Amino acid sequence: MLQAGIGLEGAADHGVSEAIYLRDPDGNGVELYWDRPREQWPHRSDGSLAMYTHPLDLEALLQEHPAPSAGTGPRDL
Repeated sequence: MLQAGIGLEGAADHGVSEAIYLRDPDGNGVELYWDRPREQWPHRSDGSLAMYTHPLDLEALLQEHPAPSAGTGPRDL
């Protein structure tokens, strides 16, 4: 996305998942997300799920998954 110049509309940490929001070339909203393993999901003291919406740390995400070098990604067929 960085290499393609696609801007983000938002990014969130929901406790159970991390999501980024953007628009496709036709203007449709798109959500890309990753679910954390269930054992990492936050719970309240009564055992119920404690989802939330916090800002996603994009810098930490990029450190964890650096962008590939130019020419190493998928190619159009």
